[in-house]
Amino acid sequence: MLTWAEHQDEYLDEMLRLEGRGYAAIYSTCGGCGKLDPKFRCEQQMCYGPSLFCQACIVQQHAMLPTHWIQEWNGRFFERRALKALGLVIQLGHPPGMSCSNSLRGHTDFVVIDVTGVHNVAVHFCLCDSRVEKRQQLMRVYWWPATVRDPQTCATFAVIRLFRILNCQAKVSAHDFLRSLEMLTNNDGMKPVYDRRRAFRHIVRQYRTTLMFKRAGRGHDPSGVKGTAQGELALQCRSCPQPGKNLPEGWDKINWDAMPEDLRYKYFLFLSQDCNFRLINRNVSSAAKDPILGDGYGYFVNREKYTEHLRAHVSEEEISSCSGFQALFLANRKRVKGLRTTGVGGVTCARHNMWRPNGIGDLQLGERRYANMDFIFFSSILNTILFYLILSYDIACQYSKHFWSRMGTLPESMHLLIDPARVWFKVPNFHLPPHLPACHSAFSFHYMWGAGRTHGEVVEQNWEFTNGAAASTKMMGLGTRFATLEDLFAFHNWRRTVSWRGLLAKRMAENVKAGQVHRDAFEAFDLALRENTADLVESWKKWVHDWESRQHKDGTESPFELKEKVMTMRDIRLKIQKEELLRSGEGTEVEQEDTPSTFILMGLEIEETQRNLAIDVKAVTNPTEAQTVDILKRRNTLLKRIRAFRKLQRAYMPNVRRFLTASQRAMWDLETERDAEAVRLFMPSDILDNVKRVKACAVGLPDIESDLQTGEAREALHALRQALRARTMTNRFRLRHCTGQRMLTRGQGVLRQINLKVHKAKLRYRYARNALMRLKGHGPWEKELRVLEDSDVRALNERALTAEETEQRKSIHDYEDIAEEGGVAAFGVVALGESRRTLSWIWYTAKSAEPTETELVEALRVEWCKAYVRMRRWREDVVLVEEEMRRTIEYGYWSAREWVKRAGARVSGVDEELLEGLAAYALEQEDREQQTCKMLASKWERIREKGRAYLAHETSSTDGGDIVVLLDDEEGAEENDEEEEVPDYEDEGDDEVID
Repeated sequence: MLTWAEHQDEYLDEMLRLEGRGYAAIYSTCGGCGKLDPKFRCEQQMCYGPSLFCQACIVQQHAMLPTHWIQEWNGRFFERRALKALGLVIQLGHPPGMSCSNSLRGHTDFVVIDVTGVHNVAVHFCLCDSRVEKRQQLMRVYWWPATVRDPQTCATFAVIRLFRILNCQAKVSAHDFLRSLEMLTNNDGMKPVYDRRRAFRHIVRQYRTTLMFKRAGRGHDPSGVKGTAQGELALQCRSCPQPGKNLPEGWDKINWDAMPEDLRYKYFLFLSQDCNFRLINRNVSSAAKDPILGDGYGYFVNREKYTEHLRAHVSEEEISSCSGFQALFLANRKRVKGLRTTGVGGVTCARHNMWRPNGIGDLQLGERRYANMDFIFFSSILNTILFYLILSYDIACQYSKHFWSRMGTLPESMHLLIDPARVWFKVPNFHLPPHLPACHSAFSFHYMWGAGRTHGEVVEQNWEFTNGAAASTKMMGLGTRFATLEDLFAFHNWRRTVSWRGLLAKRMAENVKAGQVHRDAFEAFDLALRENTADLVESWKKWVHDWESRQHKDGTESPFELKEKVMTMRDIRLKIQKEELLRSGEGTEVEQEDTPSTFILMGLEIEETQRNLAIDVKAVTNPTEAQTVDILKRRNTLLKRIRAFRKLQRAYMPNVRRFLTASQRAMWDLETERDAEAVRLFMPSDILDNVKRVKACAVGLPDIESDLQTGEAREALHALRQALRARTMTNRFRLRHCTGQRMLTRGQGVLRQINLKVHKAKLRYRYARNALMRLKGHGPWEKELRVLEDSDVRALNERALTAEETEQRKSIHDYEDIAEEGGVAAFGVVALGESRRTLSWIWYTAKSAEPTETELVEALRVEWCKAYVRMRRWREDVVLVEEEMRRTIEYGYWSAREWVKRAGARVSGVDEELLEGLAAYALEQEDREQQTCKMLASKWERIREKGRAYLAHETSSTDGGDIVVLLDDEEGAEENDEEEEVPDYEDEGDDEVID
C-alpha cells in the first residue's frame, strides 16, 4: 500500500480521464459503421471498451443486452440513457434480430432486475405458437418471471444466482440486495426507481425451490415434482455409510457377532442433535397467505405430521437435566409471546457436519419437551438401514432415559429396526464437563471404543453458519422462511461436500502423525510400568476392555476416574447458590438476577485470569507484533469483565470506596490508568477491618466468599498435586528413554509447561489462603490449609532441597521467568537422600494423617488407562478416515451411474429441445462425478498409503521427529477439549475438537 500511495495522483487522474471521451475523442468516427460524430458508449465497459458508437450501432450491439446502461456525450459530459429510450425492443420467441409478424407488446412498465440495476425494458411477446406461454418465453431468455399470468417483472438468472450466493454465504437479505441495486440504478434520488422488492422475493423463493428439484434429478423423473419422496431433495453425506451406495457388496449379510470390533466400528453411524434458539420466527402472515411448498421434501420434517404429533404431547413434562449449560433454560415463557417459532432443532452427521434429510424442525417452547426432538430425530433416520447408531446430544444422559418407550408414541413407520444394545448415547466433549461426575466417563467419546476422534460438537459449528440468517428470517412469513432455510441448509451441505475433499486428507495426515506420537509414547510408558508392576498393568487393561464393553450400563465403575474425592468449587457453589434476595449493609433490599455467589465467583475468575495474564506478559521480554496484539486483545477482554464486575459490585458492595484504606482508595481512583491485570477488584476479603467489611457488603457476602475461597484453595492443592504427578512421570520417562540433545531439548519443553502449571497452582492457593486469613483469622481450618512454602512444593518421590541446592535454584530463577519448583527427584529402589526424605504436607490432610503411595498408584492407573484409550482413539480415526475416503469415492461413482440412468429416463411427451437439455444436464453431472472421483483417488493415494502403513505398524514417531511425551490433566481428558476455530469452507482445515 505504501508503494501505491506514491501513485495516488496518477490513479486519481486516470479515474477522471474516464469521465471524458478519452482517446475516443481523437477518433471521431463510429466504432461500428464509421459514421462521424459518435456519441454513445456502454457504461459497463464490457462492449468494445470505451469506444464511441452511433445510436443505431449501440442499439444493435445490445440487442440481447437490454440491462446495460448507455452513456451519451452531450458536448460537455456523459449522461446516462436507457436502451429503451434509444429504441431497443426485445422480441421474444425468435432468435435475436428476427422480427415477428404476430407479436404482442408487453406492459409499458415492464421491469427487468439485473446485476446492473432495475431496468424498464420494451418487450414484445410472440403469439406464433399459442402453446408457449409468456412466462415460458421469458424463461427461455434467462429471465425469471415474478408471476404466472401476464408477467410484468422479471429477474435475470445472473442476478438471482448472485443474490443466492450472497444470501447463503454472507447472509445478505433480499431487502438490502434490492436496495443496493436501486442505488446502482439511481443513487442521487432525483428519479424514482421501480419498487420490485416484493416481486423479487417471490422470484427468489421460486428459484430456490426449483433449483433443489433440479439438482435432485426430479426433472428427469417421469413422476416429476409430485413424485418426490420425503427428504429426497436433501444432499446426503457421501462419507457416512449409505447402504446400496457406498458400502461393499455383501454388507447386508454381515454377522455382527462374529465381526471383530476393529472392523465393526467402520459401520457406525454418528449423529449429533441440538437446538438453536437464534432462528426464531415472529407470528406474521399465515400459512394461507404464505404457504409451504414441498413440505418434508428436504431438510425440514413434514410439518403436518409434526404438528399432529405435538398436539398429542401438549401436556408433556419439561426436560430435566444434570447439565449446567444454559440450553434448557433459554426456553422460558417470557420469550414465547408473539413468536411462531422459538428456535429450531436439528440433526447432523457427527463426523462431517452434514444436515440430515428431514433433520430440522421448529420449536414452540424451546428445548422443553422430548416430543419435538424425538420426532425430528426419528424423521432424520427414516428409511435408513442402521448397523450401529451413536447419538450425540448435550443432554444425552437424560434423553436416553425412556428413549425406547417414547419411540412407541410415534407412528410405527418411524420406529427403529435395530437392537437397542447397538444404539449408544454420548455428550459432546465441550458440553460434558458441566454435567454431574457420574456422566463424565459413561457419556464421553474419549472412552468409547470405535469413536476415533469424534467429538460431537459439529452441530454447534453448523449453527454458527446459520445464525447469520436469524435477523432476516425472523420477520419472514411461514413459507418464505421455510424456503430460505431449506436453501441455506442445502448450500451448507454442498460447501461441506466440497471442503471435505481437502479436510479428509488433512485429518488423515494429522491422525497418522499424532497417532505415531501417542502410540510410541504409550508403549514406552507401558514398558516402564510393566518392569515392576506387570500384573497390575494387565489388570488395568482388562478393566478398560471390560468397562468399554459394558460402558453403557449404569453402575459400572470407570477406570478413568480417581477414587479421591475433593470438595471443589462446584460442590460449594451448589451449596450457596440458593439465595435470591439479600439485604445490603445499609439495610436496602437488593434483588438481582445474578446471585451473590455469582458475583464472588466472577471476582475469583477475574483474579485468576489477571494472574495468568501477568505471568504471560512477564514471560515475553521482547514481544513480536502478533504477541503484542494478542496481549492487547486479552487485556480488552479482561477490562470488559472487570466493568461487568463493577456493575454487580455496586449492588452487593455499595459505597465500597469509603471503607477502603487511603492507599486502596488511591488504587481505586487510578484504576483506568493501570493495565487490566493490575486492577484491584476489592473483594470483601480486601477490606481489612471486620466492622467496615460488614457495613460495606450485603448480608452474608463475606461468608460466601469464605466458602468459595475454601473451595478455591482445595482445588488449587488438587491441581498442584496433579501437576507434580505429571512431572514425576515425565522425569522418569526422560531419564530412561531420552538420549541426545534434540530429545532432551524437546523433553525440556514439556517440563517447562508442567512447571508453569505448578507455578500457577501455587499462586492460586496462596491467594486463596491469604483471603481466608483476612476473612477468618487463625483457626482450625489451618490444619487442612497450611502455609505453602516453596519447600513444600514437591512430588511424592522428591526430597527437600539442601541449603546449597536452594541457593542454586534461586540463581536459576533470576534468569528464567518460570524455573522448576520442588525438590530433588529420587528414582530407583535406593537413592541418595532416601533415608532423610519426608513427605510434603500437600499429599495428606488432617483427615488422612498417614501418607501412603496409594495416590500415586491411583494417578498412574488413571494416566495409563487414559493414555491407552487415547492411543486407540487415534488409531481408530485412521481406520475411520480411510473408510470415509473409500466411501466418498464410491458414492461419487454410484451418483455418476444414477445420472446416466436419469439421462434417458424421461422420453414421452418431451420435445427435442427439452430432451437435449435433460440429457445435457445429466451427462454434465455424470462427468463431474467421474472427474471428481478420479481426482480424489489420485489426491488421496499417498496419504492413504501412509495411513495403511501406520495401521500395519510400519512407521514410528521417530521417523519424522523426536518422541514428545503428552500427558492429560488427571481430572478427565474432557477438560482439555478446546474447539478449534471453524475454518472457512474453502479452507482445507479441520473442524475438529482436539484434545
